[in-house]
Amino acid sequence: MESFRKLIRGWLGKVLLVLFLTPLALVGIEGYFSGGNKADVAKTVNGQDISNKDLDAQTKGLKDQYLKMVNGDESLLNNDFIKNAALDSLIARALLVQQAEKLGISLSDGQIEQMLAQQPSFQENGKFSQPLYENYLRSVGITSSALIANLRQDHALQMLMGTFTNNALVSKVDLELIANLQTEQRNLYLASVKLDEYKQNVKVSNQEIADYYNKHQNKFKQVASVDVDYVVLTPAMLPQASQQVSAVELEEAYAAFVDQQKQNAKREVKHILITTDNRNAQEAEKLANDVYAKIKAGMTFTQAAAQYSEDDSSKAKGGVIEYTEGVFDSSFDNAVKSAKNAEITRPVKTQYGYHLIEVQRDVGEIPTFEAKKAELTEEVLKSKSANLFADTVNSLNEQVVSNDALDIISSEVKTAKIESVKGITVATTNPVLADPSVKAKIFSDDVKNGDRNVSSSIQLKDGNTVWVKVRDYHAAGVQPLAQATARVKAQLIQDKAVTAAKAKIAAMLEDFKKLPAQQVLAKYPFTFESAGMFTRSQGLKREIERAAFSVPAPKAGMWSVTTASLPDEMVVVGVAEVKKAPVDSLDPAQAQELTQLYQRMRGQQLLDDYTQYLKANAKIK
Repeated sequence: MESFRKLIRGWLGKVLLVLFLTPLALVGIEGYFSGGNKADVAKTVNGQDISNKDLDAQTKGLKDQYLKMVNGDESLLNNDFIKNAALDSLIARALLVQQAEKLGISLSDGQIEQMLAQQPSFQENGKFSQPLYENYLRSVGITSSALIANLRQDHALQMLMGTFTNNALVSKVDLELIANLQTEQRNLYLASVKLDEYKQNVKVSNQEIADYYNKHQNKFKQVASVDVDYVVLTPAMLPQASQQVSAVELEEAYAAFVDQQKQNAKREVKHILITTDNRNAQEAEKLANDVYAKIKAGMTFTQAAAQYSEDDSSKAKGGVIEYTEGVFDSSFDNAVKSAKNAEITRPVKTQYGYHLIEVQRDVGEIPTFEAKKAELTEEVLKSKSANLFADTVNSLNEQVVSNDALDIISSEVKTAKIESVKGITVATTNPVLADPSVKAKIFSDDVKNGDRNVSSSIQLKDGNTVWVKVRDYHAAGVQPLAQATARVKAQLIQDKAVTAAKAKIAAMLEDFKKLPAQQVLAKYPFTFESAGMFTRSQGLKREIERAAFSVPAPKAGMWSVTTASLPDEMVVVGVAEVKKAPVDSLDPAQAQELTQLYQRMRGQQLLDDYTQYLKANAKIK
């Protein structure tokens, strides 16, 4: 039974449902066992309710995935986007399940019961264990028929999805297109046209700036940002604490060390479980007290476990369990922590029944005071320094907050300096302001609503402390024309300079379309340098890469030529040759990998299209 409880704690996503419910990538498994009522409905899909509990569970699952991508920095997440994505996935799942039912895709009760019987976690001595299965059902609050119905439903979902994802057709033409994208090589020649001389003659009027801004406002969207003053205080900035350690301080430190050793000692936990499976709670408690009295009267714990415990996995071992905190519940854990060595606890109630618990601690040999003296002295000194830093922070914090002034810190601690930074966003890499706790403050709702007071002290991950003051908050949205004017003007000057430069070489560009490359090169005093052979994503500047791979392959002896605009430079890009690797040239392993990749991509696209079709014809409210 103990091994089964361990199974339950991590089992939902790791064992049975990993084996049977692969499609639940669409939905958090918590939604499987949620109840809910009409007042708790997030959406209704063709009359089927999606509860807020399901939505919260799915949102949390997606959020946890995104948090891993941003190293736990929640300030970088768009919570509205995540919640909407979670709801979309739940709606998609509901639609696909409903369609599977309409199509009659299903497994029989017998087939699913056979799956359950073959699940190792429900087996004991190689055979299906009804008690293990029933204990699992009780632990998650679901009936056997409901679990079987859920498994049948999800297998139907898996089969319907597999129809698209596993059977997408891939032709040789498809593979050639992908192979070309991955392996195509282009022989490039580049010529540079400096724009400085063209820009000198460009004039831009205020009306042109306003017109461009009004027409291209999407280019001037900005994320929220703040202008911030801050002061960092580190322990190294403070005078050293007293280097003297008294005998009393060392004795107290040693006593604390001994207590900690006892707490951390290896322990053997035994229990006797009296369940309420075949009796009511009062009867179970009475029996547990009777067993407790028998042990006190002389019966050994091992004898009592063998005779009375209803935990089949431990009773034959004298009640010994592989204890991990959280396996039962907090009542059990608290009893283990507080139990004296070799003491039998009075009956402890948990969701499983009543437990008698015995804890044997093997403290081992504890180092003597003299052996630990040097180490304890160093620890006490560190503690003194930490206390001095904490006291200083507390004292400064009171003054800073009450006076709303950062300069109090720099006046008290001469090495502390006020730093000022403008335009900080949530994506900042500033080593201080990028701390999640700091970003939570400077982008808080209070700041958005006008709070410009100095913050209370904020402890950083490295142990230092910072105070921050937001001087100005710039809301997300379109940058005002006044702020965008310089950028607009620079863009207009760039565009006009490129247009002038193109006009000057227009005749040459036209000739490249009609004449062999060597004739064009001989006709114009324009220098092209060989850049070499390139595939996509091989280190070219993005603008040049886009230009180079946007033109068609040239005819023999000719070049395909276009231009790319860079800051202060226009690059003329000539493609002299295009080499494509035919699918037949790929080795079998590469061809197979390419086929599977495209099949997965196309299958997922087909599934998405099908889901959108179902959604367009569904009643969702």
